[in-house]
Amino acid sequence: MKFLKVSNIKLSIDEKEQKAFEKAIKIAGIHSDDVIEKKILKYSIDARKKPEINKIYTVLFKVENYNKTRKNVTVTDKEKKYDFAPTGTCSINKRPIIVGFGPAGMFCGYMLAKYGYKPIIIERGSRVDERIKKVNAFWNGEKLDTSCNVQFGEGGAGTFSDGKLNTGIKDKENRIGFVLNTFVKFGANPKIEYDAKPHIGTDVLSEVVKNMRHAIEDMGGTFYFDTTVSEILLKNGRVNGLKLSNEEVIDTDICLLAIGHSARDTFEMLNRLNIPMEGKPFAMGVRVEHPQKMINKSQYDFEDNRLGAANYKLTYKTKKDRGVYSFCMCPGGFVVNASSEEKEIAVNGMSYSKRDGENANSAIVVALSPKDFRSSHPLAGMWLQRDIEKAAYKQGKGNIPLQTYGDFKKKIKSEKIGKIIPQIKGEYTMADINKVLPDFVCEALVEGIDYFGKVIDGFNNEDTVLSAPESRTSSPVRIIRNDDFESEIKGLYPIGEGAGYAGGITSAAIDGIKAFEALAKKYRSLQ
Repeated sequence: MKFLKVSNIKLSIDEKEQKAFEKAIKIAGIHSDDVIEKKILKYSIDARKKPEINKIYTVLFKVENYNKTRKNVTVTDKEKKYDFAPTGTCSINKRPIIVGFGPAGMFCGYMLAKYGYKPIIIERGSRVDERIKKVNAFWNGEKLDTSCNVQFGEGGAGTFSDGKLNTGIKDKENRIGFVLNTFVKFGANPKIEYDAKPHIGTDVLSEVVKNMRHAIEDMGGTFYFDTTVSEILLKNGRVNGLKLSNEEVIDTDICLLAIGHSARDTFEMLNRLNIPMEGKPFAMGVRVEHPQKMINKSQYDFEDNRLGAANYKLTYKTKKDRGVYSFCMCPGGFVVNASSEEKEIAVNGMSYSKRDGENANSAIVVALSPKDFRSSHPLAGMWLQRDIEKAAYKQGKGNIPLQTYGDFKKKIKSEKIGKIIPQIKGEYTMADINKVLPDFVCEALVEGIDYFGKVIDGFNNEDTVLSAPESRTSSPVRIIRNDDFESEIKGLYPIGEGAGYAGGITSAAIDGIKAFEALAKKYRSLQ
């Protein structure tokens, strides 16, 4: 049996996907009857030579025999797939516990359940259906639930985002393929397995995470929702159990911390227990909104969505050597109030699966390092985030502070919006964002946004809508672990974005899988 990978198949905008298979057959020099199985491996858009735009495909064929040498055709004896088998020999006497059910906790929990380790998963927020109700109620003006919001609850912060799955991590073991395939298995569009810039969308992702939870339960996993870990119990330098917010104590030898980047009370608890942590770089800035038609025109030379809503990725280095870049770009999306603590404001971006909203939005953020924090304390970056979010709450009078870019440059409060109507989940107030963010961040933002206006026509228009602060780009803390994913506290495994080892849904999911592999190489399952 042979597998043929046929790459660099060019289609015009109007040609259908089936045409990629027809062209691939000709390139490979085979007959359609020779094909046992076929699938698309990769799809991308090449718009470098506008107005000429091509759709680029890579196709995989499974055939009985093949002995030709053809350009753009790679031949292998087997299809590349993720493969892992537990080899642990040590007994695991108590069920492992995962704290947090975001991407890292989801995939670590799924793998542990799949191989018979019967995990217990503790999530401070609610099940996703109840979580959606609480978040929508908050956006409609009701009181913030500090335990269940855009940051906390089933699925983690990624559930209320664009559901972007692209990542730049190296992946010889094909864990990325496994993650994407698992999402498809539980309800995501199969296209994510080959799209160069895959995304699920908030509406679909909420169903996917619910389906994953049901699968974990069916395989022996147990969930505690609306429950916070108030303390990790230690004995002789190792995990001995967890005390929960309902006063219950669960005995365990293994705790996987998948707490997310906003679990500030948990970071404080870890600090009290002297668990090794350090401050780490992150970024902060604003959300910018532009008409999606403007972004389409810039990227594709036409305004409509025939290729889907266009996205962008922008980077710049200021004169003072400060990095400014776009982050979590949401085509056809919404800016959302992503606050998780009382009297503080944070914003994020979100798209539904169709990405058919009027505006494109993106975080435009400035890179910060621990030297920008006010002390060398491990939680100094977290404290800086809090101070800025409190300033935003004050400036916005409890709502999201909003400003046009023209007024931001002039450092004057905006009194009204311009031609761009904000697409925001949550209430907003016209304000002066210069009074929210540090001066050096504002200065870098102006320099960066003006540069981006040379890359995308209209990006720095005076009517461009800014909201702030985009302060939760990644965890401001790293919980120290060794190469086996374990803290110096034995049995404590910090994983995912909150622990400082991932950035985004896919990389966090893979970190969770790697943590499972580390455990499974050491411990036998409970079955």
